[in-house]
Amino acid sequence: MSAVAGEVRVRRGLLERFTGLCVRYVERFMPDPYLFAVILTILVGVMVAVAVPGVNPGGMIGAWYSGVWGAKNIFTFALQMVLILVTGYTLAEAPVVKKGLRALAARPRNQVEGALLCFAVGSVFCLLNWGLGLVTGALVAKEVAKRLPSAHFGYLIASGYMGYMVWTQGFSSSIALANTDPASPINVIYQMTGKLVPLGDTIFQPFSWVPVLVSVAVLAFMIQRIAPKAAFPPDPQLFAETEIVEKKTGKRSFAERLENLWILNVLFFAAGFWYFIQSGFQLNIGSMIMLFTIIGALLHKTPIQFIKAFTGAAKTCGPLLLQYPLYGGIMALLGYSRVKDGPALESILAHAIVSGTDANTLPFMTFIASILISLFVPSGGGHWGVQGPIAVQSALAMGQDSGSYLGLMSMAVAFGEAIANMIQPFWLLPALAIAKLNVRQVMGYTVVAFLAGFVIFGIAILVAPHVI
Repeated sequence: MSAVAGEVRVRRGLLERFTGLCVRYVERFMPDPYLFAVILTILVGVMVAVAVPGVNPGGMIGAWYSGVWGAKNIFTFALQMVLILVTGYTLAEAPVVKKGLRALAARPRNQVEGALLCFAVGSVFCLLNWGLGLVTGALVAKEVAKRLPSAHFGYLIASGYMGYMVWTQGFSSSIALANTDPASPINVIYQMTGKLVPLGDTIFQPFSWVPVLVSVAVLAFMIQRIAPKAAFPPDPQLFAETEIVEKKTGKRSFAERLENLWILNVLFFAAGFWYFIQSGFQLNIGSMIMLFTIIGALLHKTPIQFIKAFTGAAKTCGPLLLQYPLYGGIMALLGYSRVKDGPALESILAHAIVSGTDANTLPFMTFIASILISLFVPSGGGHWGVQGPIAVQSALAMGQDSGSYLGLMSMAVAFGEAIANMIQPFWLLPALAIAKLNVRQVMGYTVVAFLAGFVIFGIAILVAPHVI
C-alpha cells in the first residue's frame, strides 16, 4: 500500500514540476501574442535578408506592406475568423442554449463528473464551431462551480478548454475550409497548384477523425486521474452579475417595435437557409459563418436581443484584429524574391526540409514544425498562411502533388496548431475572461492534454502516408 502511495506521489511530483515549469515559462517569458507576431516578422525579415539573393531593405518593406495593408492583405480572411468566433459566442448566449447548458450543469454529482461534462460539451461544440465550443465549455464550468462549491474551478475550466484540441477536425476548421475555396487568400494549395482539396481529403479522412475519437477517450480518462483534492471556488463576484430588465411605460415607439419584431429574424433565417439548400449544402468558411449567424438570430428571437448579444461577443476580438494583418505581412515576406523566378525564403526552407525527409516522414516533420510555429502564431488560418507555403513547396519538391497528400500536409499543420493551443494561452483568453481566472490557475492541467495529443496525433500523422 505504501509503495503504491509512493508511486502516486512520484507521478504527481513529476507532473507538478513539469507543469510548474510551464507556468513559470508563461509568466516570465510569454509576452502578449501580438508581440510574438512582431518578433516572428523580424525573424522572417532577417532570414530573407540573409538567405534570399539580391534583396534590399526597400523591396522587403514593400513586400511586407503589401501583405499587411496592400494588395496581398488577408483582411477578408481575418474578418471571417472574427465572425466565426463572434457568431459562435452569440449562439452560446442565446436563451434556449443557456437554459440547456444550465440543465446539463445540474446533473454532475462531483467535480470529476462536472469536469467530464465540461470536456464533453467543449469537444462536441468545437467540432461544430470552435467559437461556440470555447464559450460553452467555460459557461458549463461556471454553472457546475456554482452548484459544486467544493470543486476546483481552474480544473473545470481547463477540462472545458481541452475540448478545443479537436476543433481543426470540425466543421469550422479554417485550414480545411480554406482548401475548398478558390477565393480564399490563405488557400495556399490552390495558389501554388491550381487544385482544390475537398473536405473528403482532410477532416473526413480516417487519419483525421480516428485521432479525435482516441483523444476524447484518452483525455476523458486523464481528466479523472488528474482531479485535484483541494477546493478552489470561483470569485463570488462571478455570480453577482444580475440582468437588468428595463420596464417600459407607455407605448413603444416605432423604432422599438421594429427592434422587437421577431418575424424579421425568422425571415433572415429563412433566406439564409434557403440559400444553403440551393447551394447544395456547400461547406466553406462563408457558409459556416452564415449558418451560425442565422441560427443565432433565430434563437435570440428579436432583432434587438440578437444585436446586443452580437455586440457583446464582438468585444473579445481585439487581439485577432490586431494580429492578422501581421500574419499577412509574414506571408508576403516568405514569398518575396528580388530576382524574377528566383528562390523565395519559402522555397529555400522547403528544400532544406526535403533534404532530410522522405514522403513518409515529411508530414510528421511538418507537424513538429507546426507546434513550434504555433507558439508564435496562435491561429489556425494565420498559421497556415505562414507555414502553408513552406509545407506545400516541400511536398511539391518531393513530387507529391496529389490532393490527398496535400490535404494530409495541411492537416499536419492543423494538428500541430491544435495541440499547441494547450500550451499557448492565446485561445484560452475568452474562457479565462468568462471565468475571471488567470492562466496560472488553468494551464497546469492543459499541459497534460498537450502531452496526450502529441502522442495521439503524432502517431496518426506517421501512419497516414501509408494509408491515404
